[in-house]
Amino acid sequence: MVALQALPKDDPRVAVPIYTIGEAARYLRLSDSTLRYWTHPPKGEPLVTTIPAQGHQPTMPFIGLAEAFVIAAAKAAGVPDHRIRPGVEGIKKRGGGLEHALASKLVCTDGAEIFLAQLDDEDLDVVRTDQRAFRKAVESRLKLIEYDPTDEYARRLRLPEFKAEVTIDPRVAGGRPLLRRGVGVRVKDLRDRVAAGDSERSVARDFGVPLGELREIVRTS
Repeated sequence: MVALQALPKDDPRVAVPIYTIGEAARYLRLSDSTLRYWTHPPKGEPLVTTIPAQGHQPTMPFIGLAEAFVIAAAKAAGVPDHRIRPGVEGIKKRGGGLEHALASKLVCTDGAEIFLAQLDDEDLDVVRTDQRAFRKAVESRLKLIEYDPTDEYARRLRLPEFKAEVTIDPRVAGGRPLLRRGVGVRVKDLRDRVAAGDSERSVARDFGVPLGELREIVRTS
């Protein structure tokens, strides 16, 4: 692992807002209110990066989506809400206080352990798991993050609810979910064609995707 450095402020993963809170919440299978609580808490620093915007314009850059992905992984593994912030703060501390340490490869190597350190016996009883199972649950989600080898920050995510390889890459298709085939096929385009009345077989043929993967995407709302 390279020595972790601060991401430049002009890095597109940080500087370019491409998701609304609602879009990001849908991609991560979170409620809008949960994600808004992470981005705009009533007190304390935000856990997830956003950029001020006007109206209904996007406010979240890719790095914010990656940060939320990590927190969602911990939450899915059973971390209670009141232990989320200490876990995030623990990761940032381990990362030397860097602003976006939550979206760095540090969480892939130490994230499960850091979140686990925030849990007491009562928390473990609530999530009904042991330490080994907890680590495995968190790490299985964090393995879906691909990091840039030059700076060790997230550059692509794979969405866990699909068996098919559905990814989010800020450099392709405006950061929208893709079924990767070459440069990728937008999940939205597949769903829209079927919703418009085209048969699943014809859509699969036109886009060159396996029929089984198309059916999974259409049926995973």
